[in-house]
This record gives sequence, structure tokens and C-alpha cells, in this order.
Amino acid sequence: MEKQEGHNLRVVMIDGQDEARQALLEVGADRGGARWMSSKAVYRLIRVKQLKSKAAVILKQEMLSRGGEAALNRGVGNFSAEETDVLLMGTLRQYDELCKKIKMQPFGLRRLADEIKETLDNYDKREKRTLRCRDRSLSLGERTLVMGILNVTPDSFSDGGKFFDTGAAVEHAHQMVEDGADIVDLGGESTRPVTWSEEPLSAAEEIRRIMPVLERLLQEVKVPVSVDTYKAETARAALDAGAHMVNDIWGFQRDPGIAAVAAEYDVPVILMHNQEGTEYQDLMGDLLASLRRSVGVALDAGVPEDQVIIDPGIGFGKDAQQNLIVLHRLRELRSLGKPILLGASRKSTIGKVLNLPADQRLEGSLATVVWGVAQDAADIVRVHDVKETARAVRMTEAIVSG
Repeated sequence: MEKQEGHNLRVVMIDGQDEARQALLEVGADRGGARWMSSKAVYRLIRVKQLKSKAAVILKQEMLSRGGEAALNRGVGNFSAEETDVLLMGTLRQYDELCKKIKMQPFGLRRLADEIKETLDNYDKREKRTLRCRDRSLSLGERTLVMGILNVTPDSFSDGGKFFDTGAAVEHAHQMVEDGADIVDLGGESTRPVTWSEEPLSAAEEIRRIMPVLERLLQEVKVPVSVDTYKAETARAALDAGAHMVNDIWGFQRDPGIAAVAAEYDVPVILMHNQEGTEYQDLMGDLLASLRRSVGVALDAGVPEDQVIIDPGIGFGKDAQQNLIVLHRLRELRSLGKPILLGASRKSTIGKVLNLPADQRLEGSLATVVWGVAQDAADIVRVHDVKETARAVRMTEAIVSG
């Protein structure tokens, strides 16, 4: 009896409509059909927070009628829950049809339709944009940029005191640029986790530390220089001198005056998630809500939409397990529609996983970078080891692009 060969089946990896269209064209579908069917090939889960039960019931009914799914709190069924989170499950086509229908429904569902569409658009698009860094510019969306860390502090967790001398700091910045740094991030206060109650470094001392280095960097290096500070006074002094960006580890929520300063100079801003303690009701939901507030503070102060970057704050306000969860679910930050900076270099979570001190965490740091790039969730990576990171980024991008 002649042995029949199988059909060589495989699961096809599809993420986004562009990949779906390509897969359809490869089997010979016509271009019009590929465009029509591509939204049926992409499946998404969306979690809606704290929806009134009446609205949730309508939402579920409408999603089910289109072939999707929706999970609610069981208390909705016996009327014991006045509101519920909702987990929606469906294809892009089903979401499109859902949004068209619920726009005609009461209980705030019209607004929810707009929010669903915006969130899906944010998640599935990666726009190319230009950051205006005063007399310089950076292109985002073409490749992952590398930000080199330059600490002029005596007590940084990783390299405290190593570049406290102005000459050594400037020399190290030159080396980072030569090794592939697209940005130099200059900080005068240790970015180890600090608490709201802890006495911060004074702005005067922070300015005293960074200004001699900043002035030389602005004259000598060709890449934008970011100032790592959460103080409005320090930001103004640095921007007056010519700094190109502001990187705030408190996301404009510790000294809101810094937002107006950044807006005045029209520079890109990096808003990091941070909080006091490690308590969360919903880790990723709370993190995104806080980042939304930070973005709101920036926009209300006049910072342009296209100059805002977000950072999940690995190592800040999170324990080791929470940091790993955020890294694992990093791509969820794309829901906000902002470029993402990932800064996990030499962080304590790497030390705990690998049982290694800060100066031996290169491989662990590179693993976080590769993961972020592979997930299409790292527009910028902030690192200590620039040469090795730049090489890892280039290789990962080559694999991702196929």
C-alpha cells in the first residue's frame, strides 16, 4: 500500500494586519481579498476597567452576537455587582463591527467605542516620528535607539563615583558615542529607588554636579544629551545651557513644575512610572493608569504629543517578581500609543535571578534588551554597556525583520 505524504501543516505567526495580508498573499489570495480578510486573522484581548454592569451586559451581548467573547464578574449575573471589569476577546473585524454598534448605545458606550478603537490603533501601529531635540533630531520607529547612561554621582547603585570627575565623565561619554550611543543621559542624583519621604539631593547640588560635564558634552559630542532629573529647577538650568531632553523618573508627578519647563523649551520628555511601595490592585492596569496621568500632566502643560516617551520603570516601585511580569507584558504599553523606553540595565532583578553583583550583569541586561526589541516594545533602551547592547540590538532587529 502506497504511503501517503502529509500536508506539511504549520501554525503561522501573525501579529498585525500587515503580516496577515502577507500570509494571505503568499497562498495566492488576490489583493482585495487579502485586505478584506486581514482583520479577521488578527485576534486581540482588551481589558476594560470598572464598567457599569448595565453597560457591561450590553457590551457582552453585542460582542457575542459578532462571534467574539466577553468575560464579566460573576456578580453581574445575580445583580450583586454594580460594576465589573470586562475581558473582550475577538478579531479586529469583530471589534470594528462592535464599535459601530455600541456607538448607538447608552451608558457611556459611545465613548467606550472610541477608546477601544484608539487602543487598538495605538497597539497595532508603530509610527515613524522625529523627536525635535532643539538643534538636533532623532528618528523613532526605524530602529531601536541606544541611550548611554552617564552618572556623575558618588552613590549610583552600579557605577557610583566612577565618573564623578568631569574629565572621566566626558571621556566616557565620547566612548559611548563611539560605541553606538544615540543619546547620552546625564544624571547628577542616584537613580536608585528613592521614596517620597526620603530627603532628596538639593537642586543646587545636582546642578553643581552636572553643569561642568553638560557644558563640555554640548560642545564635544554630536548626539543629543538628556538630563536625568525630576526637579524643575535643575531641568531649567540644564535646558538653559542647551540640554536636549528631560528624563524624569517620577513621570512629572513629583515636581509638576518640570512639565511647564519642558514645554517652554519644546524638548522631548521621558516619563517613567514610579510609586511609593509595591502594592497594586492590578499591576499592569495600575501602571498604565499612572503613565496616562503623567502623559496628561505633560500635555496639559503644553508638551506636544509627539515629544512624549514613556518608561515602565523597571526596578522602581516594584519587587523582583513584579519587574519580571512587567518585562513579560511589556508590549501592553503600546496601548498608550507612545514610544517606549526600556531601562533594565544592571537592575537588581537581574541580580536576584542570576545571583550576581551589579558589575556582572551584562548578559542579563542584554537579555532584557533583546526581549524588548523582539516584542517590538522598545523604541529606546537605556544602558550602561553601549557597545555590547548596540550589537545585540542590530542582530535582534535583523531577526525580527526576517
